[in-house]
Amino acid sequence: MQPGYPGYPSQPPQQIDNNMTMSIISLFLFWPLAIPAIMAASKVNPLLQQGDYAGAQAAAADSKKWSKLALIIGISWYALCLICCVIWVIISVTAASSTPY
Repeated sequence: MQPGYPGYPSQPPQQIDNNMTMSIISLFLFWPLAIPAIMAASKVNPLLQQGDYAGAQAAAADSKKWSKLALIIGISWYALCLICCVIWVIISVTAASSTPY
């Protein structure tokens, strides 16, 4: 007999985090990598319902990988833009104050 029949203990279904929240947040930072993250995250729950735990874990790992890359690139890009804007303001203020008018 298989586990899960009456009289035999059955394993509770595994819970796997699909990383959908992180994927959606990464969408606002760097969308080209966030789209594959969202697609992978959307595969996790159907795979769990089918009983494919290995496939669900692989999809969750893919989602996490793409989300992290999107977050790293997006945050780095925004930080670089902020630094460039601050440098531009400093150069502008310095040039304006040194002009003899």
